[in-house]
Amino acid sequence: FLEYGAILSFLFKRIVIKILIKHQGGFFMKGITLLVITILCFLVAYVTYGSWLAKQWDIDPKRKTPAHDFEDGVDYIPAKAPVLLGHHFASIAGAGPINGPIQAAVFGWVPVLLWIILGGIFFGAVQDFSAIVVSIRHKGKSLGEVIEENIGHRCKMLFTIFSWLVLLLVVAAFSDIVASTFQGYSINPDGTKVFYSANGSVATASMLFIPLSVAFGFLVYRKNAPLAVSSVVGVLLLALCIALGLKYPIYLSKTFWLGVVFVYIFIASVTPVWILLQPRDYLNSFLLYFMIIAAVVGILGTNPAINLPAFTGWTNSFNGQVMFPYLFITVACGAISGFHSLIASGTTSKQLNNEGDAKLIGYGSMLIECVLAVIALIAVGALFSNGKMPQGTPAVVFASAISGFFSKLGMGQVAVNTTFTVISLAISAFALTSLDTATRLGRFLFQELFTSNKAKENSKVQGYLGNMYVGTFITVGLGAVLCLGGYQNIWPLFGACNQLVAVPCFLGVSVWLAKKGKKNFMLLIPMFFMLAATMSSLLISFKTNLVLLLNGKGSLAVQGLQVVVSLPIFVLALILVVEGMKVLWEHRKKKMGVANSV
Repeated sequence: FLEYGAILSFLFKRIVIKILIKHQGGFFMKGITLLVITILCFLVAYVTYGSWLAKQWDIDPKRKTPAHDFEDGVDYIPAKAPVLLGHHFASIAGAGPINGPIQAAVFGWVPVLLWIILGGIFFGAVQDFSAIVVSIRHKGKSLGEVIEENIGHRCKMLFTIFSWLVLLLVVAAFSDIVASTFQGYSINPDGTKVFYSANGSVATASMLFIPLSVAFGFLVYRKNAPLAVSSVVGVLLLALCIALGLKYPIYLSKTFWLGVVFVYIFIASVTPVWILLQPRDYLNSFLLYFMIIAAVVGILGTNPAINLPAFTGWTNSFNGQVMFPYLFITVACGAISGFHSLIASGTTSKQLNNEGDAKLIGYGSMLIECVLAVIALIAVGALFSNGKMPQGTPAVVFASAISGFFSKLGMGQVAVNTTFTVISLAISAFALTSLDTATRLGRFLFQELFTSNKAKENSKVQGYLGNMYVGTFITVGLGAVLCLGGYQNIWPLFGACNQLVAVPCFLGVSVWLAKKGKKNFMLLIPMFFMLAATMSSLLISFKTNLVLLLNGKGSLAVQGLQVVVSLPIFVLALILVVEGMKVLWEHRKKKMGVANSV
């Protein structure tokens, strides 16, 4: 895996860097240039490669989708394309496309930009699109069920357990993140309170979003209110919620908000998607659209210079990380994220109204997210100064850069401050959106652990554990325990684990296509690349933490736990890939045997 990375690095430095490094401070070092080039690349890719994929996978708008065949009013509910696009986009975006590029900028803007463009077009968008397609062709079932049918029951169990554990980590981490953004005050050692008005505003607006979403879903799905009119009214009320949040912030403790978050995600996971999940994600997507439009306007108006170096070296000087594999682990949602495949096959496929919408929602929404990732890269590039990365969290860096663009355009301080607050609010809102989607996915996966397509009937215990309320309670409960117990101890492994989920996704779809006699090379190439990147990351993590332990510089609670967790994950991934490749090889031998006999 490491040798593979070294070869890629050599080619990258010889071919790409030598060309672009000549333009330091020139044409390529401007925000408008980078933005326009990438948008054009994504538009061409959507029209050409996306359409080619749709043709290869026999996308047929006349074919009925599982949302119609199995409509149950809870999970399987047909959704109009704009609504489902909003849900899917809001669920996959979160803070990932902002955090990843800003953190990976230590390698320089060229490798990050290339990975966003190439990874988004040939890796991430292909994964999201294919996950939706393979799920709707398997009755809307998740990837675990697809793997069971096409590879085997053991691989399904391994994949489902692994994915569920990853989602537990997401639930724990995002619950902590959301509660922290809602935290109204902290207490100093002397007993005095420090209040955070921005956090209080976010809390007020987010709580007001919930009844607004319920009302929107009721009017659209039960009273058949026109979507266009409802959307306009919904967006206006969304703006009112933000205004009320800014004027009337809520100041409550983090502990209180943790309790609220856990109760909320339990309810969101078991209620019908049309009541809360779908309309909330749809309305929240307008916040994200606003954030992207505001950023584009700011970039077009100021054309900021990219002060960030084009390339800082194979090993960057800021934290000593090696570009392969860390670049491809750090820039996740902005290029490819395994978490997306769980959303695409978990909630999105069950709401797809028309098979023809799969390209827009799967391939298209990922490319929009890639545009956001490029904007984040431009933001950190503009704030880079005197050889130093900008200070603050990625969310603060992004909001500071965009509000700074408006300041340069001559906007008043009130407008600049409002822009900063709204962008910060949008980023926080999407953390909660990803959280409630992750909880529902965790419930799906837990239920599937105790059901089998191949079993004639399930036992009473399996039926009990497969109940959605029991599955949700266990998922939320364990997520809460992990959150309060210190998920930070194993959080460094999340990046590799998240990207590793993409490997069985590509593998499962590849096997299904092979059995159908379809081409699957467009999936095998990304699969092997992501396998190399994630396994290299796990090996490096295992070695680094083990050395720290042996030298007495690490603790059992942190480094020891990571050593214990990383090794079985590595073995699990190898088993999944070996089993899947056996099926592919056996199918290939049968196909060659038939060809030879003919």
